[in-house]
Amino acid sequence: MTSPSSQYPAAKKAREHDPEVGEYKSPAGGWGALKAVSQHLLHSRSPASNARSLLKLNQPDGFDCPGCAWGDPEHGSSFEFCENGVKAVTWEATAKRVKRDFFAKYSVTELKSWDDYRLEDQGRLVEPMAYNAETDHYEPIGWDAALDLIAAELKALPTPDDAIFYTSGKACNESAYVFQLLARLYGTNNLPDCSNMCHEASGVALKAALGTGKGSVLLEDFEHAEAIFVFGQNPGTNHPRMLGTLREAAERGAIIASFNPLHERGLEKFADPQKPLEMLHGGSHRISSHYFCPKLGGDMAAVRGIAKALFEREAAGESVLDHAFLADYTEQFEAYQARVEGTSWATLEAQSGLKREEMTQAAELYARSKATIICWAMGITQHEHSVPTVREIVNLLMLRGNLGKRGAGTSPVRGHSNVQGDRTMGIFEQPSDELLDALEARYKTPMPREHGVDSVAAVAAMRDAPGKVFVGLAGNFTRAVSDTFVAEAAMRQCRLTAFISTKLNRSHLITGEKALILPCLGRSEIDKTGGKTQLITVEDSMSMVHGSAGINRPASADLPSEIALLTKLGEKLVGSDAVDWAAMRDDYDVIRDHVAEVIPGFENFNERVRVPRGFWLGNPTAERDFPTDSGKAVFSDEALPDEVMHQRMAAREGWLTLQTLRSHDQYNTTIYGYNDRYRGIENGRQVVFLNPADIERLGVEAGQWVDLVGESDDGIARRVEGFKVVAYDTPAGCAAAYYPETNPLVPLSHKGEGSHTPAYKSIAIRLEPNARIA
Repeated sequence: MTSPSSQYPAAKKAREHDPEVGEYKSPAGGWGALKAVSQHLLHSRSPASNARSLLKLNQPDGFDCPGCAWGDPEHGSSFEFCENGVKAVTWEATAKRVKRDFFAKYSVTELKSWDDYRLEDQGRLVEPMAYNAETDHYEPIGWDAALDLIAAELKALPTPDDAIFYTSGKACNESAYVFQLLARLYGTNNLPDCSNMCHEASGVALKAALGTGKGSVLLEDFEHAEAIFVFGQNPGTNHPRMLGTLREAAERGAIIASFNPLHERGLEKFADPQKPLEMLHGGSHRISSHYFCPKLGGDMAAVRGIAKALFEREAAGESVLDHAFLADYTEQFEAYQARVEGTSWATLEAQSGLKREEMTQAAELYARSKATIICWAMGITQHEHSVPTVREIVNLLMLRGNLGKRGAGTSPVRGHSNVQGDRTMGIFEQPSDELLDALEARYKTPMPREHGVDSVAAVAAMRDAPGKVFVGLAGNFTRAVSDTFVAEAAMRQCRLTAFISTKLNRSHLITGEKALILPCLGRSEIDKTGGKTQLITVEDSMSMVHGSAGINRPASADLPSEIALLTKLGEKLVGSDAVDWAAMRDDYDVIRDHVAEVIPGFENFNERVRVPRGFWLGNPTAERDFPTDSGKAVFSDEALPDEVMHQRMAAREGWLTLQTLRSHDQYNTTIYGYNDRYRGIENGRQVVFLNPADIERLGVEAGQWVDLVGESDDGIARRVEGFKVVAYDTPAGCAAAYYPETNPLVPLSHKGEGSHTPAYKSIAIRLEPNARIA
């Protein structure tokens, strides 16, 4: 099968945006961040109002950042935003508008030739649009007509399981609850979400080990940790407010040990733009006290090496394990110890890419600390063996009793602002019996019991059984999911695709037989219905639930909220016998009252969320209560992967292991610009970062244009065209490039065992010269 890469005129784009490659020597943050903030404020065309909006960002009486899910401090401050938070707010609160004349001017075919940045940079969507296949244009449609069309197409399906209800982590708790309720009353658990593509492995592994699938620490724990280990994470770009937390820890002398294949500037040094004296004198502060660079996929072996060094110290007569904790609170410790001690240092070195001395040094740092937090992100969770890797991290924490005490615990750092809250609200294709029982009791209606499809399985379902209806609540599904060309071909086989969105993106252009774009209010905008200004809520990475109320005038007076659209669809699709949708629409307190009856931990929801900074849902792990089958925390003794990806590649001449990652001008699939300041890239995204030794070994040159070619064992040729080679400090055999441009290289079947998360961080590729780009 020929690759459909011609849909993406990469060679033309590369010429237009020829990346300039330099070296960034300054700290993360600093004057560069302030310059970027001013540029994005100006680009929004409403700099004054957006500057005022920032003063209410992440404040008790303001709105929650639509970017990352890092927690808000209890003590608060006058400024609780970062560079990427500014980008997220100004991107949403732009003065630019996408009206019907835009869609009349540009056909869908022409818009497909635009890149992601140009599409979203057109501005806010302001009226519902329906695709006309005969003219190849989106055309205006009335709100009721659009919702009638969705309801009619859903009712016409042979089975409710032919519908797919997808959710992005940008949706608030109230929207998510209504969305899952709507889908289940309709009759399906097909509720894939963006968690399927990021932290699914964390939830699966933590649930198995500790009985609870969420992180155990609060933000205050970072103030008491003696050591913080950071695995597979780049907070300088993905969670910049976390740098302030790490900096404070470093300033008081905490050990910060980072494990990452790339030397990321945000993990090295940071200048806080909110510290005037530091900015004035050009100062900065070190973040990581120690930096280790394992190979892609080598983190599990690295963590096991730390454990092996601890066991060796115990054998030598030193007491470094918490024997009381191990005896009272854990099980299967002996099997794990035997597995670790039976793994040779040669194997650990080969798989991790670290020397024995480095792992031993990390073990010394860990043994020295009386309270340790371990953080991780997608560098851990987007591998085939991601679930056992997270289990290995939990094993390490248990060895020294670093669960259920101040300054210690698990910290999976989530991405989008409410991705964790959406799951709490029931957005999950594999709901528990407890959730379904509670829904049935509250709504006196049978709920579907068969598990639904996750994000990857949704693509397979659309591909293998055409005629589905896809309803997307925010997000950019076809750009986020793996195997882009396969995903787009599958989406085109739908009877109807309908997206509730604030801005135009590529998924809107991958139309089914019929297609709708339904614009809605953004997080920063005033939501007034039922004669009152409404409050929504979100849950951060630390399980803190807090309120959010927009302060900006809506982009259009006619824009409904997500909740207004979903409740009206509920009336048309399933009726109002079980649910008073209108009451929910008029007063979001009603939704929260429903949540309080159904979801554990939300008792007195309305009262508690109106307390400044909200409330903590709690985590039994923090109390050393482990709701596993045995009532104890469970060690995992899984073997290391038989073949880590980089070892497979080493046996195949000319192949590399690629990880996809974000640029600094990016959040998830949203592209804010063409620069990656901290990696020295300007004016382009079509780059591939390679170790200098690999550049020489493969016979290419820095600055050369190449195509990236993936595996095609299933007969599909996977290729993306026109990437400039950049020499970079990354382990030999390992490469890096930006997503979503490289998502076409990830086969749909290349996913984590037990999590089904696409293995975006371990992709087999080879390089071929691109002769078309001079």
